[in-house]
Amino acid sequence: MAADPGKSVVKIGDVALRAGVSPMTVSRVMNNAPGVKASTREAVLKAVEALGYAPNAAARSLARAGAGRLGLLYSNPSASYLSEFLIGALEGVHRVGAQLLIEKCEPDPESERAAINRLVAGGVVGVVLPPPHGESWAALAEVQAHNLAVVAVAAGRFKSEAQSVRIDDMAAAAEMTRHLLSLGHRRIGFIKGAPNQTASAERLIGFETEIAAAEPAAECLVEAGEFTYRSGFEAAERLLSARRPPTAIFASNDDMAAAAIAAAHRRGLDVPGQLTVVGFDDTPLATAVWPSLTTIRQPVAEMAETAIRLLAEAGPNRDPEEATEHLVAHQLIVRESSAPPAQ
Repeated sequence: MAADPGKSVVKIGDVALRAGVSPMTVSRVMNNAPGVKASTREAVLKAVEALGYAPNAAARSLARAGAGRLGLLYSNPSASYLSEFLIGALEGVHRVGAQLLIEKCEPDPESERAAINRLVAGGVVGVVLPPPHGESWAALAEVQAHNLAVVAVAAGRFKSEAQSVRIDDMAAAAEMTRHLLSLGHRRIGFIKGAPNQTASAERLIGFETEIAAAEPAAECLVEAGEFTYRSGFEAAERLLSARRPPTAIFASNDDMAAAAIAAAHRRGLDVPGQLTVVGFDDTPLATAVWPSLTTIRQPVAEMAETAIRLLAEAGPNRDPEEATEHLVAHQLIVRESSAPPAQ
């Protein structure tokens, strides 16, 4: 029977909303997948009948092939971070047999809502929100309005509205600061990350807490950054122009740390002989610059792959109020860019 052109098309999200389940659960029921409770299956089938839902052949074929379509938003200014994240996400969808739809957007509510709606139109059943979107109330609300599964990555603070995958940014920054103090540095510059990410504030807190507790006393010089190379270069220039410049600079990500090394070289300073520079993330850039960066390894690719797996494994009867936090271990990686201060 031909579709009535005057009648709106019923989508999988409409069925999920009526049945009170996720779109992924509807997909499982329509494809006779195991692991769905009888009561849930009955509710979905009643919703299908009431709404007259008929999935197209392509969608049914895709669902039978694996976990369906999963969505990903991105707007992170760090190309190296994004590269690592996509490597993990692509490996994740390969493992679970899904397809990945990627939407670029700006970190503002209107752009996020539009991007999520494009993903929904593309038939996604779950969405990964990397930073800074995992902390956006607008993005989380829009995903929930469509009854989609969602995982926030590196959000910096656990939110019950979504499962989350992150490291302990405060503890990681504190560990790096202790490393600098153990080398003998007592005047240390810190370049903050983007202000719209909680992780930036937590890294600063971890740093300042250790500085305040240092024996003998230590001094910190803090400059604003945006997680971009340019912002890191400008912040490093300000730090190195101080009347008493720091003997070490701790940048909140590797892009800004690489920029700090460039600023030091521009001034003829030897790194680490005259200035120690350390970063955060351990992206490929950390070993592409000279000298190679001492940094905190945040397993970005592993975190992205974990997020994809969590979406694919979202239970058919998962209560959104039971969202959980998955804390991943960080690691201090000591390379060539850190050394004791010059005498």
